[in-house]
Amino acid sequence: MISNYNKERLVGLYQTMLRIRYFEEEVERSVKKGLFHGTTHLCMGQEATAVGVCSVLKQGDKMTSTHRGHGHSIAMGADVKKMMAEIFGKATGYCKGKGGSMHIADVDYGNLGSNAIVGGGIPIAVGSALTAHLDGSEDVTVCFFGDGATNEGSFHEALNLASIWKLPVVFVCENNEYGMSSAITEMTNIEDLSIRAKSYGFPGITIDGNDLLEVVNTAEQAVSRARGGEGPTLIETKTYRYNGHSKSDKQLYRTENEVTKRKMKDPIKRFEKVLLQAGIVQEEDIKQLKRTVINEIEVATDFAIKSPEPEVEELLTDVYA
Repeated sequence: MISNYNKERLVGLYQTMLRIRYFEEEVERSVKKGLFHGTTHLCMGQEATAVGVCSVLKQGDKMTSTHRGHGHSIAMGADVKKMMAEIFGKATGYCKGKGGSMHIADVDYGNLGSNAIVGGGIPIAVGSALTAHLDGSEDVTVCFFGDGATNEGSFHEALNLASIWKLPVVFVCENNEYGMSSAITEMTNIEDLSIRAKSYGFPGITIDGNDLLEVVNTAEQAVSRARGGEGPTLIETKTYRYNGHSKSDKQLYRTENEVTKRKMKDPIKRFEKVLLQAGIVQEEDIKQLKRTVINEIEVATDFAIKSPEPEVEELLTDVYA
């Protein structure tokens, strides 16, 4: 219930979702203008899952991400200037411009990084949780991955290890209905992917990934369970990505009508309506929040454009193999 949260937290959650949306819109514009090279995987439409889950984490907790990971990074408190600079391949980026869109990390703040390999972050998250377990700390690791990753061997091996060792990890499957151009309904014979947790002896739950407060409530319970030594939980958040798989996706596998229908459940608009109806904010507050975030993203883009390219001498630094 919305009454369980104070105004500052509710507005903060809303503002973070806006920050992700406007950041992604600017990245989309910039790549179309040819301002940077490489591909991008945008998460517009999935903001509530990233924000809701990461909002319940504490200092010391960790997170692993995916190739579609900008939202996760921002939800963990990443500096949008350094993020934009990384995507632009500039020396001021999180990975000095060497990683780009799919390799943003900020270990000091618990972001263990996104991963271009489908399912690649899942065993890393389990390793992080094992570290916390062996150290005797109460730190929890959250692991984001898409529906396509649930058919990878890394998913099954990692869930089994996390279960038998009762590790403090929360698995979050962002089911946006498509793995690249393949519909999840054609890839599995089960309606809810969360049922797979039952095979490994721990809870699995499927929720509306576009309902921010439902995500927050579910994540709070799963993180509390992990922190209390009760082991992992698998949360499947049913959501939808508005853009194609990547910038080169012509989206021939779905109709415009389908996308339009899914946008009617937009997580930001839904939560905005909740805030207005509860009297938490007024229309003018919404407008001001949007102006503030738009300005943040404009400053970040200007910072990225003006930042220097990496020096040639830096080519082999930070390379460990």
